[in-house]
Amino acid sequence: MDAGLAAAAQPDAPLAPDAPAIEVRGLWSVFPRPGGGEVVVHQDLDLTVQRGELLALVGGSGTGKTVLLRTILGLNTPARGTVTVLGRPAAELARPGAATRVGMLFQQGALFSAFSVLDNIALPLRETRAVPEALAREAALLKLQMVGLKPGDAHKMPAELSGGMIKRAALARALIMDPPLLLLDEPTAGLDPDSSDAFVALLRSLHQELGLTVVMVTHDLDTLFELSTRVAVLADRHVIVCAPVPEVLAFDHPFIHHFFLGERGRRAMELLKARQRAATGD
Repeated sequence: MDAGLAAAAQPDAPLAPDAPAIEVRGLWSVFPRPGGGEVVVHQDLDLTVQRGELLALVGGSGTGKTVLLRTILGLNTPARGTVTVLGRPAAELARPGAATRVGMLFQQGALFSAFSVLDNIALPLRETRAVPEALAREAALLKLQMVGLKPGDAHKMPAELSGGMIKRAALARALIMDPPLLLLDEPTAGLDPDSSDAFVALLRSLHQELGLTVVMVTHDLDTLFELSTRVAVLADRHVIVCAPVPEVLAFDHPFIHHFFLGERGRRAMELLKARQRAATGD
């Protein structure tokens, strides 16, 4: 982190060496049903995310993947249970300055259409008034180049960007406060294969170089196989298994059979094996 940003961010006390980045225990997510009654999305859900890992979160439609991300961000209040993020209750992430701890990449980028790329990236710094304007612009330019955009892209408007460029600009904004934890909602959704591969390579590089902890919701098996250290599967209102890919594939559940072991899953696995063979020269 830039020295000026580090001084302004006033980070929380460091975690204990063995403390997880995220710990969810006994989570119930309950919402009112239109017309009366309640909908239980999560019931006794447990999940632990270790520091430095890249965890993929998968599940069928309606299993509450985005709800879980919002709860980790402190935007949803659990009906029961506890959610701890970087050693603090998740609810504290709603307070000013939380962007110094968690970055969020939304599915469609969520760039502000009236702001330039540079202004979108610098926005969290400007909102917190953490640093002078000149330093905010300098930091935004640095992050812009870190995600593979060119200095000339800084003054473009979102409408002038390709889908891949929008994702990169949104990622730069998510990283502007140098958060140790990054949440991704369908990071490669809407990208063509080449742009998706390039974005996956960027995420892998940043994860390693910055020592980030990453939680990623994805339906893209190519992205999942390429990036994840572990996979958490949401079904039956809780996490039914959280393990490396080979262990998840061996878990007996209808969703896993459909999602991972169907034609699409086999094709993605074969592609990954082919890339691994090419990388090793076998």
